[in-house]
Amino acid sequence: MKFARFSLGELEGALLGHSIRTEGISFKKGRILSEHDISDLRAAGIEKVVAAVLEPGDVSEDIAATTVTEAAMGAGVSSRAAFTGRCNVYADVAGIVVVDRQRVDNINLFDESLTIATLDPYETVVPRQMVATVKVIPFSAPERTVEAAAREAGSPEPLIKVAPFRPKRISLIMTRLTGTNDSVLASTVNTVSNRIESLGSRLVTQGTVHHEETEVAKAITTSIEQGCEIILISGASAIVDRRDVIPLAIEIAGGKVDHFGMPVDPGNLLLLGHIETTSDTALVLGLPGCARSPKLNGFDWVLERLVADQDVTARDIMKMGAGGLLKEIPSRPQPRHDASRPASGVKSIPVVGGILLAAGQSRRMGKINKLLAEIDGVPMIRYVASALRDSGVGPLVIVTGHQAEKICSTLKGFDAEFVHNPRYGEGLSTSLQVGVSALANRADGVIICQGDMPEVSSRHIDRLLAAFDPTEGREICVPTGNGKRGNPVLWAARYFPEILSVAGDVGARHLIGEHAESVCEVEMEDIGVLVDIDTPQALRTARSKIQK
Repeated sequence: MKFARFSLGELEGALLGHSIRTEGISFKKGRILSEHDISDLRAAGIEKVVAAVLEPGDVSEDIAATTVTEAAMGAGVSSRAAFTGRCNVYADVAGIVVVDRQRVDNINLFDESLTIATLDPYETVVPRQMVATVKVIPFSAPERTVEAAAREAGSPEPLIKVAPFRPKRISLIMTRLTGTNDSVLASTVNTVSNRIESLGSRLVTQGTVHHEETEVAKAITTSIEQGCEIILISGASAIVDRRDVIPLAIEIAGGKVDHFGMPVDPGNLLLLGHIETTSDTALVLGLPGCARSPKLNGFDWVLERLVADQDVTARDIMKMGAGGLLKEIPSRPQPRHDASRPASGVKSIPVVGGILLAAGQSRRMGKINKLLAEIDGVPMIRYVASALRDSGVGPLVIVTGHQAEKICSTLKGFDAEFVHNPRYGEGLSTSLQVGVSALANRADGVIICQGDMPEVSSRHIDRLLAAFDPTEGREICVPTGNGKRGNPVLWAARYFPEILSVAGDVGARHLIGEHAESVCEVEMEDIGVLVDIDTPQALRTARSKIQK
């Protein structure tokens, strides 16, 4: 790739190296300069600009990031389209991240132009949470680097997967000594049960026996007979030796102690064993005292892996020391956070709702409701609704007003919430208010679609979704075609109050100019985002074009 200051005659197809803002021009870094762009630059008196020109052997940033990401993805994960050289990978299921740290290092050592970052191996995740990101640093990466990284990411198996939590039948055996407080036992049941349920499993049975090896052994056997796959034993006294009560009980029950102790604090006194049954293997954990606390400890690390069907060996436990000091770590959720959703500060896929505006009266179209006008046998409104349905948008709100019953009938079968705007005659702003209000507490952003844009497709919408990232300042995503801004526009939730304050027969377009620093222009492959149907002539043109 050649990165330099070029004269205008050399710029067509080049990537703009730095943003340019001057009278009549607002070009963002990375823009592919067209012949029209170059004419605008010349008219503005600009003779040279810094740009990047790809050369043979270069792979453009988005293609490079996508290639490596697709090779890296295994089960339980998915990605969104690459944007500005970044492709993010998200969890599809609740579980633990399985990633090879050494292979991640190998990819990052190939070349500085291409990077991959992941969560720590075996970290717990929930659906939509980000687990990895591939980023191309410049505007391109060498082809040899991309090919080598893709091979490393995909072989011998995909680099990144999420092992889902599987429902397990779990029992809890507690032991009692003279003076054992009933409240301690009750607290143990409550804390352990909450842990298990947060992982999608359940406590099948729980009971208390005397702190004596034969009694504990009988309880273990009973748990196995009840079909329990994981047996947890919380002792009234901590395990201090392999010949202590709980390890002896495991052996009496026909099992084996695999490992005692772990380099994790809190959690040092954990014991791992197993018992072979007629059909399977029952896993047995002697719990450290810290398991009675909801705070993160070594027991969590082992339990999470077991519930996700990941083998845990003695060697695995002995390698947990790096990062195993868990005390006094502010980033740990204390107490244990709700495992159904990402913790505060955890990056996840933004929830972007869709608003389809279908309330207008089509005054410039004469007597017909343009949204119901057919194009190639399909009502216009269904083109836009289908684009939203087939994209990554959700939930979807459809705002009705004029001829609401006909609109609802035409869109019957769509997975959407229909909300009526009784003030539709007062102008577009009232429909915006109804739509945004319906999604205000359910979405991180909304994409506002007009019902009269039949050439907008799910590809256009998904590209806007890929660009949207409030954490990186891309809060208002505007599609462009041939350098001109179009619709639909994606808005971050922090602009909802301003949208709700708009009055009259106007949309939120003026807010884009007021928040230029947050605008991300997203160039599209065609001009469908510029085409709306406002007149009979425009309808005839659309019919002719789409039918062809």
